[in-house]
Amino acid sequence: MFFEYLSQNAVAFTATVFIFSLLVGSFLNVVIYRIPVMMKKAWQLEIAEFQEDEKRFNALKAEPAFNLVKPDSTCPHCGHKIRAWENIPVISWLFLRGKCSSCRQGISPRYPIIELTSAMLSAAVAWRFGWGLEAFALIVFMWLMISLTMIDFDTHLLPDSMTLPLLWAGLLLNLNDTFVSINDSVIGAVAGYLTLWSVYWLFKLTTGKEGMGFGDFKLFAAFGAWFGWIALPMIILLSSLVGAVVGITMILALGRDRQIPIPFGPYLCGAAVVYIFWGESIMNWYLGSFV
Repeated sequence: MFFEYLSQNAVAFTATVFIFSLLVGSFLNVVIYRIPVMMKKAWQLEIAEFQEDEKRFNALKAEPAFNLVKPDSTCPHCGHKIRAWENIPVISWLFLRGKCSSCRQGISPRYPIIELTSAMLSAAVAWRFGWGLEAFALIVFMWLMISLTMIDFDTHLLPDSMTLPLLWAGLLLNLNDTFVSINDSVIGAVAGYLTLWSVYWLFKLTTGKEGMGFGDFKLFAAFGAWFGWIALPMIILLSSLVGAVVGITMILALGRDRQIPIPFGPYLCGAAVVYIFWGESIMNWYLGSFV
């Protein structure tokens, strides 16, 4: 009965998605911090096993569990265990005035910003697409975009544990032509990967440097799987424009060292979000203005 009501009431559906996505946004903060740490621990375990370092291997295996569930969230300054009432999205941060209830050290505003961003983007999808598979799929897509953006921004990593499921999800969704035909989806996945792979090798052979990581290839392939090959030129153009503007701004305004690499993943994710909401309008404007 409740779901039937949501399917028929756009405002209620959008509001429900907003509230639920606030809660998910809180979990995304956990994902953003812990996935890279989990990756590092897994790499250390693999290295110890490869080197047949039994002592190191056993020590790593004996460490306390560290995953998306355990250990419980704590203050990074004093180790205070975050209680349930202190973990209400946005509200707890405002109530505590952005400080730990125990040590009174500042809590980064990044946490509520990610929670609000998750809620607003998800609600925008719900309102734009309405009840249905497209909306539910794109809401999850938005959650992944937020997570991948922040992880890449922090660590210059795009985890396979997120990009590859995103790729397969796009192909599976389009078996029933959810966004594009399965033919366009498969071609998009292949074209997405090979496009950035080719750019990577051309740049490396020309300059001797690596211009991007393999995670970018997989992420772009995932976009091709979701939205088809026809979306790829616009997404890469938008991401390049945003990346150029942000990069130049950081160099000129903030004095960022030109030699410090800027991750490309956040710009790809941002471009994909723009494409979801305004891709068709941009394409129509372009065709009407220049063709």
